[in-house]
Amino acid sequence: MPMHPPDGASYLFDPGALCLELLTTGGPGELARWEALHAPDDLRAWLAACRLRLDPSHVRVGEGDVADARRLRDAVLRVTRAAAHGKALPGQDVAEVNRFAAKPPLAPEMTPDGTASWAWPADAPQALSTVARDAVELFTGRFADRVRECGAHDCPLLFVDTSRPGRRRWCAMERCGNREKVRALRDRRRRPEPG
Repeated sequence: MPMHPPDGASYLFDPGALCLELLTTGGPGELARWEALHAPDDLRAWLAACRLRLDPSHVRVGEGDVADARRLRDAVLRVTRAAAHGKALPGQDVAEVNRFAAKPPLAPEMTPDGTASWAWPADAPQALSTVARDAVELFTGRFADRVRECGAHDCPLLFVDTSRPGRRRWCAMERCGNREKVRALRDRRRRPEPG
């Protein structure tokens, strides 16, 4: 999904899980300046752009749903940061995720041509439940110990490392990975040659 990092450049960032895609919409504290969820149409746009690919014309979203989406996002953010740094998951935020996950999720259905779709109409609480259930699956599943924060000193992006070796360090190689490689090369060139 398109991401607008701190330096203003755009690139494709795949955090590896639906629940982590929600984190690209802003957040509390220093992330508030990137807040993207202000009105129902903002939430509809995110639901269309994320991996759910919900048709915005078929999703009911109210003002209260936007506040709920932000509440879920902020809880997932704190849980993700704790997991990325090997800390205990914050109980209050885990309870918040579970509260959303307990609601009915989106209902999948099969189309006559054999592809997957969603049962319509749908509403924002169902979509948020689906996101919360994805978080439960992530933090209790096989990749729970592979949640990472980008290794760049100025990048707050979080992702799940699904690579085979499990050594991904950057949000995206074309952004932070390349910047860090250039920085390391400059540092090596500045060091005096031994002897």
